[in-house]
Parts: sequence; structure tokens; C-alpha cells
Amino acid sequence: MSTNAPALGRPTVLADAIPGARTRDIALVVGGALFTALMAQLVIPMTPVPMTGQTLAIGLVGASLGLRRGLASIALYVALGFVFPFYAEGSSGISHLWGATGGYIWGFIAAAAIVGWMAEHGADRKISLAFATFVIAQLVIFVPGVVVLQLVTHLSWSAAIHSGFTVFIVGGLVKAAVGAAVLPGVWHAVNRSNG
Repeated sequence: MSTNAPALGRPTVLADAIPGARTRDIALVVGGALFTALMAQLVIPMTPVPMTGQTLAIGLVGASLGLRRGLASIALYVALGFVFPFYAEGSSGISHLWGATGGYIWGFIAAAAIVGWMAEHGADRKISLAFATFVIAQLVIFVPGVVVLQLVTHLSWSAAIHSGFTVFIVGGLVKAAVGAAVLPGVWHAVNRSNG
């Protein structure tokens, strides 16, 4: 597992403010996976795809840990969900990867990597950039989510877009706003304690 060690002139991620290296990284990767599993249990039931706290968790984990650790953490979350009741509404099983919500799960991994990369380049330090980063993360999740939803359920494309994306726009913007408020605030606290 590689760390995102600070380099001169290169922004780091929040995880780098915690002392340590390999042990810290392992703890953060596991902690991020467990946090995502916990957030997955915050559910507003909807059909065929429920609204959950997972997408907020994906953005927070990716931004806080950076590309490699964030990707590893969400990949671990997905793998643990094969066995443990970590997916939305306490569900589990590899079959979820090929079901109506499978595209979202694959999108989680990609979104964590993209958000992590953006955070490594400072996108989580200002409210406007953090908001844009979280919006991009949502889109990265929803694109494969809607495609797989349509393929599995055979809904029309307009119905799949409505059921798998449109109904989540307001919730997604709220989650982006939460992320945009939390991350720069934490950075401010970190910089203040180090200054």
C-alpha cells in the first residue's frame, strides 16, 4: 500500500495529517470501508434503487484518503459486501454486482479513485471545488448505475434515467453540499493545528 507522502509544492490529503505510514494506511483503508458500510444503512427506500448514504461516504473516503487508499478502501467495502451485510438495507452477496444496483457498486470504486485524485490536487480545500468534486463523484456513480439498471430491468432508457438518476438529483446535491462543507472545514482545522 503506497502512501501519499507530502512533497514540496504538492497538496496532500487529510489522511497524511495522521502520523504513521503502513499501519496508519491499513487502519484508514479498513476504517473507510466500515464507514461506507455504516452509511449504506442510512436508507430511504425507493424502487428499484434505494437512496443511501453510500455516495456521501464514497466522496468523503476518497477525498480523505487519496487515490490509492481511497480506491483500496472502497474496493474492500465492495469485497466485504460479498460476505457481510454491508450493502444497502443490510444486504450482501456477489449477486449484487450483476443486479439492478450493480452499476452503482462498480461506480463507487471509480468515484473513490477520481475523488481521491482530485483531492490530491487540492480540490477538497475550497468549498466550490469540493462541491464540484462531489458532483463529479455522483455522476461517475450514476452513469454505470443507470446503464446497468436499464440492462438488467429492461426499463426504457427514459424510465431508467428517471428511476436511477433524476430522482436522486436533489439528494446528490445535498450530499455534495455536505462534503463541500465538511472537507474544507477539516482542512482549516488541520492547518490551524499545524500552524
